[in-house]
Amino acid sequence: MPELPEVETTIKGLEIVRNQKINKVNIHTNKLRFKIPNSLKKKLLNSKISNIRRIAKYIILDLDNHYSLIIHLGMSGRLKIDQFDFTRDKHDHFIVVFYNKKILTFNDPRKFGFIDIVKTISLMKKNYILNLGIDALSKKLNSKYLDKKVSRSEVPIKQILLNQKIISGIGNIYASEILFDAKISPLTSGKDLKISHIIKLIFSIRKILKKAIMHGGSSIRDYRSSDGTLGNFQSNFKVYGKEGMFIGKYRVIKIVQYGRSTFYVPNIQNNK
Repeated sequence: MPELPEVETTIKGLEIVRNQKINKVNIHTNKLRFKIPNSLKKKLLNSKISNIRRIAKYIILDLDNHYSLIIHLGMSGRLKIDQFDFTRDKHDHFIVVFYNKKILTFNDPRKFGFIDIVKTISLMKKNYILNLGIDALSKKLNSKYLDKKVSRSEVPIKQILLNQKIISGIGNIYASEILFDAKISPLTSGKDLKISHIIKLIFSIRKILKKAIMHGGSSIRDYRSSDGTLGNFQSNFKVYGKEGMFIGKYRVIKIVQYGRSTFYVPNIQNNK
């Protein structure tokens, strides 16, 4: 699933359509994860992309008609920028043609992503936005906030990192990498984290996510940036997908937590 770095990379790639006016909208499916709004095409036609931004893992295209297009990439979705003479792929479900002949296409083989359109002023009231925790790269994510959220929790810190209502933007891949960098065991309950652990954890969250953005995200399954470029942060993974490999004299092991794979090195991730 595209996580914060992949979404941030996608946002940067979409700058090419900023201030561009929409000429045509083609919708080739009635439903992705949710039903596509009936009013989508009408509200998009002849509007201009006035701003492009990210909220957690959501891509937001603000329009000059006071509406915002919201796109979530789901498990396998991606946005592509094509030329006017492109050939449609069978998984290209949503196509926006601009007057400058650029084409924005939402491709999603597994159809777990979704598209919505709302008045910009009402965006923060949508449940999927309203219930988000602090963004993983926000300055508001500090030790006081996180300590308050986890200090009484019996839940393992790996699962806390994946809880979008506490910290938004982190997914399974980066959670393993962040915990390795912070030398914190993924099995540690929130209540057992000292304030020193929390400070290290926040530092590692920023370090790993920013480094991943710099490398264009991670392409381990379907992800490509909007221009088709593969991310290459996966070449920098220390533990994710490295089961059985050694870091120094210690072996990376794989466990399953809440149905998700976790990779870590017990001898290094000892909370010291």
